[in-house]
Amino acid sequence: MGKKLKELAGGLTENQLASTVKESAQQIWLAGLGAFAKAQEEGGKVFDALVKEGESIQSKTRQMTDEKIAQVAGKAAGTWDRLEQVFEDRVARALGSLGVPSKQDIDSLSKRVVELSAAVQALTEGKAVAKTTAKPAAKDVAAAAESVAAKPVAKPAAARPAARKPAAAKPVPPVTPADVLSTLPQTSE
Repeated sequence: MGKKLKELAGGLTENQLASTVKESAQQIWLAGLGAFAKAQEEGGKVFDALVKEGESIQSKTRQMTDEKIAQVAGKAAGTWDRLEQVFEDRVARALGSLGVPSKQDIDSLSKRVVELSAAVQALTEGKAVAKTTAKPAAKDVAAAAESVAAKPVAKPAAARPAARKPAAAKPVPPVTPADVLSTLPQTSE
């Protein structure tokens, strides 16, 4: 390597060559120090600029990701809702073909049972009221008959048929939806 330097230096002496190499090395060293100082000085600025750029890109990508996730979640929710509806329809159809009453059927029957129970109760109470009003009417008829018997009458009074006594009303227990369901035909599984 020393020979190559001598050839490149041409006619320079070793001292001159050494001083030229030393000066070159010194200049390279100073250039390196200058580059380091410049990089350090502007490196902070460049680093800060890169951090700001990274934050900007991160917020943009986060926003785009959130939008895409919201879109996919909306589509998935719609798909799940449709799937759930299809499943419910198929189950209802299968239960209907087996003769199992639907919730609407049971609700309708329960409402009808309540209405009929109220009607039976009203009729039962109506007979009880007729029974209590029939006794005073019988007393009035007896009192009227006595007053007529005391007075001379040219015509004999026509015999009235006795008031019919209503049969003793037995209280009817209310019918519950469970009672109605127990009367439905049972299906074997």
